[in-house]
Amino acid sequence: MTTDLVSVRYLVDDVEASLAFYTENLGFTVNTNFAPAFADVVRGNLRLLLSGPTSSAGREMPDGTKPGPGGWNRIHLIVDDIAAEVDRLNGKVRFRSDVVKGPGGQQIVLDDPSGNPIELFQPA
Repeated sequence: MTTDLVSVRYLVDDVEASLAFYTENLGFTVNTNFAPAFADVVRGNLRLLLSGPTSSAGREMPDGTKPGPGGWNRIHLIVDDIAAEVDRLNGKVRFRSDVVKGPGGQQIVLDDPSGNPIELFQPA
């Protein structure tokens, strides 16, 4: 494992479904696969750790809190043509938003199979 990778952990409901989602839709490649507990995928310098309910990251906290997917913190993937990406992914993913335009560019947020958000961003 190279140290120039940035690693982000996502808690997922189903490791196999997540592997298929990230490799088939977003251009990630499988690094390791220990499903159903854990797998990790890589795209460029991003390593995404997919931790299922039976992984160590999914274990209950001392106060009884059970870690789970979701929230609004997200990975941010740069794309060249956001309209083309939205067209390509339409019907394959659930979008949380429409394309939002701002001074820095355009973005849209979609969910992985467990409800973890992913932002596609086209710089201005």
